[in-house]
Amino acid sequence: MAPPLNTRDRILNAAEELFFQQGISVTGVDRVAATAGVAIVTLYKHFGSKDNLLREVLARRLDNWTRHWDEAIARATTPEERLLAVFDAIDTFRASANPTQWCSFLATASERPAPPAGQNDPVFELIRQDTQMITERLARLAKEAGCPDPASVAAVLLLLYNGVLASLLRGEPSNPVTHARSAARSIIRASAGTTRTARS
Repeated sequence: MAPPLNTRDRILNAAEELFFQQGISVTGVDRVAATAGVAIVTLYKHFGSKDNLLREVLARRLDNWTRHWDEAIARATTPEERLLAVFDAIDTFRASANPTQWCSFLATASERPAPPAGQNDPVFELIRQDTQMITERLARLAKEAGCPDPASVAAVLLLLYNGVLASLLRGEPSNPVTHARSAARSIIRASAGTTRTARS
C-alpha cells in the first residue's frame, strides 16, 4: 500500500486537477482546499496565495515533464530518435501525470495575458522557461541529428509539439502523437538529406 500523501502534495494534486480540468480563473482556493481535505488557512500557510499555488503546480509539472523527456532521450539509440523522443515523452508523461484537458502551460497562457514589459510575473516566467527549455533542447538535438539549420528544424518541431497538445484538447485526430512523430521524422530526414546532398 502506498504511503498517504502529505498535506502539501494533496493540495498540489487538487489544484492541478481543478485548474486544468475546470479552469484556473473559475477555481477558487476554497474549492481547492475542500478537494484536498484541508482548511483554507492550511492552504494559505503552505502557499500564501493562489498565484503561488499555481506557480508551484506548474514548477512541479515542468520538473516531471523534463524527467520524462530525459528518460525518453536516454532510451533512444540514434541521434534522430533522440530528437523524436519529445513525442515519446508526451505519451509517457500523460500516462503518469494527473489528468488535464491539455498542456498546463498553454492552458495558463490562454487564461493569463503576458505581463507588461518590465513587470515581473513569476507564473508567466515559468511559461517562458518551459518554452525556452523546449526550444533550446530541440535545437541542440537537431544539430546532433545532422540538421544544417537546427533552429529552423526546432521551430517546426515546436509547432508539431504544440499541435499535439492542442489536438488533445480538440480530441481530433485521435492519435496526434503518432501523426506528429511521422511528420517530424520526414522533416528531419529531409533536412539531413539536404546536408548529405550538398556534401556529395
